[in-house]
Amino acid sequence: MTAVEYGSGRRLAGDATARRLAEALDDPVDLVDYPHAAEVVSEVLVYDARDWAGIDGADRWGLRAELAQALAGGPGVVLLRGAFPDTFVVDAVTEVFWRIIAEERAAGTDVGDHFGKPGANSRIWNAQEKLARRAPGAFADYFANDPIAIVSEAWLGPAYQMTSQVNVVHPGGAAQSPHCDYHLGFMDDATAEAFPAHVHDLSSALTLQGGVAHCDMSVESGPTMVLPHSQKFPWGYVGYRRSDVKEMFADRMVQLPMRKGDVLFFNPALLHGAGSNRSVDVERVANLLQVSSAFGRAMESLDRVAMCEAVYPVLLEHAGEWPQWAIDNVIASCAEGYPFPTNLDRDQPVGGLAPASQADLVRRALSASQPTAVMAAAIREADQRRI
Repeated sequence: MTAVEYGSGRRLAGDATARRLAEALDDPVDLVDYPHAAEVVSEVLVYDARDWAGIDGADRWGLRAELAQALAGGPGVVLLRGAFPDTFVVDAVTEVFWRIIAEERAAGTDVGDHFGKPGANSRIWNAQEKLARRAPGAFADYFANDPIAIVSEAWLGPAYQMTSQVNVVHPGGAAQSPHCDYHLGFMDDATAEAFPAHVHDLSSALTLQGGVAHCDMSVESGPTMVLPHSQKFPWGYVGYRRSDVKEMFADRMVQLPMRKGDVLFFNPALLHGAGSNRSVDVERVANLLQVSSAFGRAMESLDRVAMCEAVYPVLLEHAGEWPQWAIDNVIASCAEGYPFPTNLDRDQPVGGLAPASQADLVRRALSASQPTAVMAAAIREADQRRI
């Protein structure tokens, strides 16, 4: 029988940790292995997402397989150029974000940062729900985006849960500490070490990290710092606070400039952090996407019933105009796509292995052109059965 290794077994002494991290980093990308990519820049795979327009069938499956390989065994990070070719969509959402920031500041809301100095940045927590409820039309235009859906499906499969948090780094704002991300990345070392090694391996498959550029980001303005290939380093979740790991990150991390509408996606086990904004006039605005597997737990709790009720009239309006994939992308970004956990006494899987999910009910309502009130009553009744 093979012994089960726990997180503490992944601690290396002395400079052995830095050596193992260096070994993980010294695995250069070969562009031949990624036929859909446009180029490799500083070990980051760069894609022109405008080339993905209308991709379907076997081509879509092949692209998703390539992206999954890039995030797992490749550099662990991909940059999508032109993911939002119509930046007016991004601008409309940015205007909503600024209004929310102003309102929360006026209300005296104290907004912190996981890995940065409190108060140095402006944050919007639960931006996903706030956007859906305040500006459902802008929400639908934004999350109809297919490149975001393609990468989310590539890493997590269907029924993923979309959440987002806006981060504004002001001129002079300091960088975040390098870190790995949710789940285990949000624990102290002792807590993370209590989880067995196979959970450390699994953690990064439960979420996907991304960031939409809501302005042009020069390197001076501090776009996300990433350390390509560091997701292959198995001690990341119990090692990112070590001084030798931080030193190697500082020596070898890369930052790529981004244009408004570009999107950066990376494996949550990749060492990364927001950069210092050394500019004098750039308010660096990014919408940080945290996409969760249907089989995991999202960090934020969202009122997805209210979100569906707000966005559904927009979907009903566009049902005869938009392609089905765009409608499906918006539903995936607001509705709960997985039917569990539920109360099986009240929410029984009649006619199948599982009861209908919230997303199923929204799609059914759209196909029947049901009024918003009818759809809302159905998902609220279903929500009550789950309790």
